[in-house]
Amino acid sequence: MERRKTESITNLLNAYLREVGLETPLNQHRLIELWPEVMGKTINNYTGELFIKNQTLYVRIKSAALKNDMMMNRSEMVQRLNEAVGAYVITDINFI
Repeated sequence: MERRKTESITNLLNAYLREVGLETPLNQHRLIELWPEVMGKTINNYTGELFIKNQTLYVRIKSAALKNDMMMNRSEMVQRLNEAVGAYVITDINFI
């Protein structure tokens, strides 16, 4: 028996998820789950609800001062969060 074309299970699973339309929701869920790890414990303590709509992450921040500081660094945060997931999931962050 000859081996023809072999692929890793990761590649096959990713292709299947993409085919059935579940890749994006899964990556969005991963990004939200990784928020505490990427942003740190202190920022996570001031974070409320998180959700993604139209490639924008919406984050409820409980401190006005922290919200202002985070607005200035949001492009860096977008990059860090996307890198943590390993996919281009969000393009912007909106603090509410």
